[in-house]
Amino acid sequence: MGTGWSSEEERQPLLGSGLGPAPGAARRSREAAAAAAAALPAAAQGPGRVYGRRWLVLLLFSLLGFAQGLVWNTWGPIQNSARQAYGFSSWDIALLVLWGPIGFLPCFAFMWLLDKRGLRITVLLTSFLMVLGAGLRCIPISDLMLKRRLIHGGQMLNGLAGPTVTNAAPFLSTTWFSADERATATAIASMLTYLGGACAFLVGPLLVPAPNGTSPLLASENSRAHIRDRIENVLYAEFGVVCLLFSATLAYFPPRPPLPPSVAAASQRLSYRQSFCRLLSNLRFLMIALAYAIPIGVFAGWSGVLDLILTPVHVSQVDAGWIGFWSLVGGCVVGIAMARFADFIRGMLKLILLLLFSGATLSSTWFTLTCLNSITHLPLTTDICTSDCNLNTSQKREHITSPSLVSSGFGEILFSY
Repeated sequence: MGTGWSSEEERQPLLGSGLGPAPGAARRSREAAAAAAAALPAAAQGPGRVYGRRWLVLLLFSLLGFAQGLVWNTWGPIQNSARQAYGFSSWDIALLVLWGPIGFLPCFAFMWLLDKRGLRITVLLTSFLMVLGAGLRCIPISDLMLKRRLIHGGQMLNGLAGPTVTNAAPFLSTTWFSADERATATAIASMLTYLGGACAFLVGPLLVPAPNGTSPLLASENSRAHIRDRIENVLYAEFGVVCLLFSATLAYFPPRPPLPPSVAAASQRLSYRQSFCRLLSNLRFLMIALAYAIPIGVFAGWSGVLDLILTPVHVSQVDAGWIGFWSLVGGCVVGIAMARFADFIRGMLKLILLLLFSGATLSSTWFTLTCLNSITHLPLTTDICTSDCNLNTSQKREHITSPSLVSSGFGEILFSY
């Protein structure tokens, strides 16, 4: 089912011989797969064997992704409070969010470690970096300049954990899950990272009070000290969560199951250098990589500074947090449902992605036009206000909140799935 939505060329393996399907390539590919299956042990052929512990492994990995997303998105939702408590500038807030994408620069080193040393070593190193990063932010120092540097260092170390918790989900699902469960397992492991970022939108604004009037100039020293204490409580709580997950991973996280769940899991892999060179010379792979990287990079950077973006249109810190929370939660729930749908109906992935891309484009346009309320009014909000000049603070908040829950959710579904 669904083969009509993809051509013969699109169904060829990305690491197949040559850069495109030569005549008879499909037949040779099937013959090679049959030969590889015949060479595998009998236990690895057929449907393979799956173990109940695979769900525990998936849970531990997903919770690590949840904690990494939670720590990464600590500062964006409370940027007004962080400015007041630590003297952060707008550039500091943007850089704290940017440490997440910067952490992907050495991603090939982590993928090499994953390929050579397996899941356990890579995940342990990742969780240890998260412990160091979360602990660095909690060091009690009165010097605000040094404290800001420690916070930046902690965010950078947490960002280095991003490549593993984001990119290793397909590797984990192939290693532990059967073919009809891989998309679901990959979606769960990937979505929990975004769910962690969503919880940061909720936890931060609810536990950390915003400065009076959201302006640092209007807050007193007592208010500044109180805000700093509440932020440090959040940092200590996040450090405790990360330490608990590191302990659980250290106690139990096997590198692989005793027997592979499928032929794909038992197949011999190409060398890292050989596969890397062949992928970079494959135009189809580069197009797929760009289609994935550009939207998710833009959306991740945008969502991390959502409060900073909505402050000029008079959306409070708490309201911006609720907008980010529900949009990400909606995206995670629907993303997992779409992945489970793809497991049951094969060959429909291209159609699903096209529909999600269309939805993301329309919803992003909707959100942009909503924020530009001095230029246009959407039909949804024309009954709320008759003129932009007459909008007060509460009306502007309602004007932004309603469509953003829909638009951000569609974007999250696409970029995560």
